[in-house]
Amino acid sequence: MKPSSTVSWFCKCVLMAASVLAADRLATVAIGTKLQQPAATARDGSLITLNRYVQEPAPDLVLVGSSVAWRLKEEYFSLSRVRNLALAGGSPLTSLEIVAKQPRLPKIVLIETNVLSRPADRALVERFTGQEHSDAFLRPVRTAIAAYETWNHAPPDPLRVRAALDGVLSQPPSAFDNRVYVERAVNEMNADDSAAAVRTNVVLIKQLMAEIERRGSRALLIEIPLAPEIRETRAARETREIVRGAFPDRAAWLSIDAPLSELRWADGVHLDERSALIAARAIEKALAGR
Repeated sequence: MKPSSTVSWFCKCVLMAASVLAADRLATVAIGTKLQQPAATARDGSLITLNRYVQEPAPDLVLVGSSVAWRLKEEYFSLSRVRNLALAGGSPLTSLEIVAKQPRLPKIVLIETNVLSRPADRALVERFTGQEHSDAFLRPVRTAIAAYETWNHAPPDPLRVRAALDGVLSQPPSAFDNRVYVERAVNEMNADDSAAAVRTNVVLIKQLMAEIERRGSRALLIEIPLAPEIRETRAARETREIVRGAFPDRAAWLSIDAPLSELRWADGVHLDERSALIAARAIEKALAGR
């Protein structure tokens, strides 16, 4: 086949795939979705992230979690083989189970414990652990789109990225006034009664951690810093007490020693870019110490 024909065929495939996914999304909207499910854009991003993970060689370090850990971008780490599988709007259990059921494991799995009230997304777990059969037609289409995304967005030059990130760190902490957002988050988290769900999820995390370590890898828990007002809310306090009670051994934890005076949050829960950089480098420092 001539090169021009190959390019033309690939473009047609991508366009067809995009059309099928657009129709699939419209059908989903027409049927209706539950309010607690992640937005379509977040789920699409999860599909690409997880698809990339299961197709590539196992990395050295994997981070699983919710939108709290999602802020710690892979490029923030100096280590080259890092994958962040945290899912915005999701549960750490989803990615943790997917990782634990792969033929090859990373050397280290870090598990964010800030948000443990949500169950695992069974559809995603089944899709990426070989248990799903209902969308056999759409699966190769989504794979083609993920491959196109990877091909179309080449990784940036590491030296330039590092220089840009160092520039961010050299700036003073943000002066953004987040009081309105913090107050809203405090009210919501004080009204949250999710202790029973957290206890259930902690049991599952313990089982998956044991399976990962039985196979020779290391699984560690991390608690990403929250704003002081958020840390003292009912939801944050109960989650912390339940998890620490289930995992009292300090060896099960990786401590993030980041100076609170340097950290800022968009809403008290999610770190801003500079603060996420500080947290990522604190994680690397803690791992080097072990």
